[in-house]
Parts: sequence; C-alpha cells; structure tokens
Amino acid sequence: MTLAQNQEENVVEQSKKHPPGLYMLFFTEMWERFSYYGMRALLIMYLTTELVQGGLGIEKSTAALIYGWFTGLVYFTPIIGGYISDKYLGQRKAITIGGITMALGQFALFSQQSKTFLYLGLFLLIIGNGFFKPNISTLVGKLYPDGDKRRDAAFTIFYMGINVGAFLAPLVCGTLAESTFARRQGDMIVHYGFKYGFLAAAIGMVLGQIVFNLLANKYLGDIGKAPVAIKDKNNKEKIDRPLTKKEKERTTVIFILATFVVVFWAGFEQAGSSLTIYTQDYINRNIGSFEVPVSWFQSLNPFFIVLLAPVLSKIWITLSKREQGDLKIPVKMALGLILLGLGFLLMVGAVLQRGGSDDIAIKANMMWLVGAYLFHTLGELCLSPVGLSMVSSIAPVKYASALMGVWLLSSFVAQIVGGYIASYVEKLGHLQIFGGIAVVSIVVGLLLITLNKKLVSMME
Repeated sequence: MTLAQNQEENVVEQSKKHPPGLYMLFFTEMWERFSYYGMRALLIMYLTTELVQGGLGIEKSTAALIYGWFTGLVYFTPIIGGYISDKYLGQRKAITIGGITMALGQFALFSQQSKTFLYLGLFLLIIGNGFFKPNISTLVGKLYPDGDKRRDAAFTIFYMGINVGAFLAPLVCGTLAESTFARRQGDMIVHYGFKYGFLAAAIGMVLGQIVFNLLANKYLGDIGKAPVAIKDKNNKEKIDRPLTKKEKERTTVIFILATFVVVFWAGFEQAGSSLTIYTQDYINRNIGSFEVPVSWFQSLNPFFIVLLAPVLSKIWITLSKREQGDLKIPVKMALGLILLGLGFLLMVGAVLQRGGSDDIAIKANMMWLVGAYLFHTLGELCLSPVGLSMVSSIAPVKYASALMGVWLLSSFVAQIVGGYIASYVEKLGHLQIFGGIAVVSIVVGLLLITLNKKLVSMME
C-alpha cells in the first residue's frame, strides 16, 4: 500500500461515526454510576448522623476511615475481577455477575439500619464492583482497532455519558433522603430517609443490568464473550508468548503513571468525605429561602463533566491534527494534577473567608466550593478518560483487563490515603489539609511534566 493510500484510509477511518456499542455501554455504566454515586452521596452523612435521626452515629474520624477503606477496596477488587475475567469468564459474564452482586449490596443497605447490614452491603458492593468496573472499560477499548484516533474521544464520550447517572443520583437519592422521606420539626430534620436513597440506588443498578443483557448481543456481537486465553485460536501464539521489550516498557509506563494518579485521586475523593462534612458545617447553602441539600453538591462534578467533556473532546481532536502534534498523555495528566491543586486553593479561600473559625454559625460563600468542583472536574477530564484510553491502547493483549485493574488499583491506594487525610481534618485543621493538598498536587504535576519525554519514548 502506498503512503497516499494509507493516508486516505486513515482519513476515511477517522470520519466514521462511533459504533452503537459505545452508547449501549455508556447507558449500562450510566445506571451503575447512578447506583454508586447515589449511595456515595449519602454514605458519610449516614455514618455520622445520630442513630435517632436515621444514621449510625459513628464519629467523624472513624466514618472517614470507613469511607476511605470502602471506596479504596472498590478500586482494589477490579485487579482480581479483571484477572478472573481474562482467564475464565470473559468480560460480558463478569459484568453481569458484578451488576447483580452490587444490586444485592444496595438492597442490603436499604433493608435494615444497622452496622451489620452496613458492612454486608459494602462488602457486596466491593465484590460486585471488582467484576464490573475493569471489564466495561475494556469493552469500550475493544470497539476500536489499534491506532484508531477516535479512541480518546470515545472514552471522553463514555465518561460524559456515565456522568449523566452520577449527576442525577445525588439529586434523586439526596432528595429522597433529605426531603421526601425526611421528617422535620420546623427547619430541622429530626429523621433522615437514607434507606430510600439506597433503594433508589439499587433500582438504578437493576436497570443497568437490564439494558446490558437485552442489548449486548445486538451491539457487541462476540466482543467480550470468551476469556482472552481462548477467544481466538489464531491469536494463541500472540497471547501465550512472553512479553516483548516494548510491551514491558509500556507496562512499566502504566505502573509509573498509576503512581502519579494516586496523588490526584487522594485529593479528588475528598469530595465525598472532608468536603461533604465541610459543606454541611461551614458553607452557606441558602439561595433565598431555599437551603440546598448537602448531597446535591455531589452533582456538581458530573454536571460539569457533561457540560465540558464535549469541549475537551474537541480540543484533543483539534490538537491531534496540528503539525507539531497533540499534547502527550503525561502532559495532559500533569495538567489534571495542577488543576486539582488550584481547586483546593479556592477551598483555602473559603477557610480564610471564615477567619479559620470553628464556629458553625460563620459560613463561607458556596461559590468557593462550586469553583473548587469546577477545577477538580477539569482536572479529572484531563487525567481520567485519557488514562483509561492509554491502558486499553498500550496494554499487552493477554493482560488487558488485569492492567486495567492495576490502573484502578492506584485509586485503591488513593482512597485509603484520602480517608486518612480526612480523618485528620479535625485535628490539623481545614487550612492545613486543603493547603497541603493544593501544594502537593501542583508540585507533583510539574514533576510529571519533566518526565514527559522519557515516558512518551517508552510508550510509542
């Protein structure tokens, strides 16, 4: 094939629309994210609210650790689920097993207000997510041939789609818990309806599985049906052979970048712990006579993703067509870290506005918080979908889902670190915690930029 023919073929390839399987997978993940973020928006309040008010009455520092370990283990089990899927189940079967298990976990949280059912529900959610999470992301990558430049845009669209669910979840589940099924005396809530928020999350998970199992055969064909080890006899030699030097280098890059994103997620996931508690105690949530429910602020991140993801997607495509080339993956991820740090600088502003007081009667303007979520979202869009695309693109075939699990493993470490950070807020103070996260994120982002050329040479 001549160079001209090859270029013409690439132009035709890039002009193709995204396959319909992408949108089926995004609807499946949308409902799964509705389930997870609906529960997550309520979890820290459920843990810390007094028993007589419908919570479990757990101390804030202990609740932050429970939250951190739960969200951390949610990202640990995918490495196991990815391996089992690659070797024995195939991605499609693993997604169904995971979805059903997570639905049972949400129903457990709904069924009884006790620590026993709390731990049972969280355990089922952790196990189910291990089967679900790495495999649905891997299926997105498998919709596109190697070298297809639509892949980054596809993951950004996928990321935008699933965040529709994440946006709706805190609004629906939060309203059920803090309004519809809450009992009030005057302006005070005397009993929260947390269990009904968990029920809505369970229903969302069930809907996701219905979408997937009804439409997968039509839109995915045989993709993801069989384990990698047996799916294609023609590729057996490629799957069984040892990794090449280049494949080893690419695998090393995945591990290196996964280490950097630990810093990002440890800061980012303060949204569900320290930032939620700070919002409840120290942010002026009144708009006129209406007080915005605490859980609703969890919808800001997915709202900004839905709003900004198409813009970022177009920017990446435009940059990829420049003569001097696209921004490289490490640089995009470094920008994500720097933007996270800028968001926490705004939270430092919120603390300074209040004079650092512990008096909950002194409130900070909510726009500090809105601005922080905006910067955090921009950072997430620079880092997360690009990272998912990178793993699906450069991971060796026989370790595709396992390495996706490794990528998610960075979030396991980050969530636990984030939980410990949140548990020290009351001891160290908000100014020190928010300021410290800001400085570390920006410095680490700048360090990653200095490593860009070396990492890119190992990836290509």
